Amino acid sequence: MTHKKAVDHSIKNKSRHISIYVPVGDCVLSSVIGSFKVFNEVNALAKRNNPDEPLPFNIQLVGLNNETKLYDGAFAIKPHANIKDVEHTDVIIIPALAGNIPEEVKKNAAGVEWIHEQYKKGAEIASLCTGAFLLAATGLMNGKKCATHWLAFDVFRMMYPQVELIKSVVHEEQGIYTNGGAYSFLNLLLYLVEKYVDRETAVYCSKVFEIEINRDSQASFSIFSGFKMHEDEAVLQAQQFIEKNYTEKINVDDVANHCSLSRRNFERRFRKATQYSPAEYIQYLKIEAARRQLESSRYHVNEVMYAVGYNDNKAFRNTFKKITGLSPVEYRNRFQGIG
Repeated sequence: MTHKKAVDHSIKNKSRHISIYVPVGDCVLSSVIGSFKVFNEVNALAKRNNPDEPLPFNIQLVGLNNETKLYDGAFAIKPHANIKDVEHTDVIIIPALAGNIPEEVKKNAAGVEWIHEQYKKGAEIASLCTGAFLLAATGLMNGKKCATHWLAFDVFRMMYPQVELIKSVVHEEQGIYTNGGAYSFLNLLLYLVEKYVDRETAVYCSKVFEIEINRDSQASFSIFSGFKMHEDEAVLQAQQFIEKNYTEKINVDDVANHCSLSRRNFERRFRKATQYSPAEYIQYLKIEAARRQLESSRYHVNEVMYAVGYNDNKAFRNTFKKITGLSPVEYRNRFQGIG
């Protein structure tokens, strides 16, 4: 886990008020229910073990409306309280957003303001998956590192360029917790259980819900597509050229010449537009192609290496592991289909 700190034992054995924010509009129901169930399981365990002690958590669903309907009305969430009635809370859980995320953020402007005010009063905040968009809208993430689902990186960069995206499953910084994506939000919940209660309880919850504990990166799950939501035509031309020729021995000078730009100017514009250097972009494309071959073919690792334009075995394996978090063999064993 990124920036995992030694646990401050003074924060344990304290009952905490947890507010699970229910967004207006579209959100991912499982991230609301999952949070509610995990924290309630902790309370149930504590009640069995220490029936005379206060429960670790006072859990509330809070929102702007009396009811939020999801999935064309198939499900409805009825918060316990309106945020205007919650003057203080210890922890705010922000579930994942769904649908048109920029529009969903606008709908929740009042919630964003409340989250910011609570943080200033001392509350900690945990965003799950694309809940990071609401968190970033508070301005609290400016200049900080933030995790969210890798699929949302392009839109997130466009909306919040002042926030540094990372591919961690869990990241903690100054009382703010962010999470990678999809059902990995459960790993963040376990992290909070360990911090607020103890390791034994977190392990118990991991066994009850069958969650793999201590996952630290979503790198092996991400798919590289290249950020193209920019307006630099020369860089778009360069991206297209790289995507057509990444299996060849192309270098940065080749791509700059193709765009009729000096190398220095090209590299500056490319990084500004895509968040990657041209050399990194070429590497990511090669490794993405290698990943797909390892998932779907029976080619030897060396054959895959040559097919994507690498000749140096050590360089290929080191780059592959740096990007995916796994060696090529480990990656194949995890993701290749049966048969």
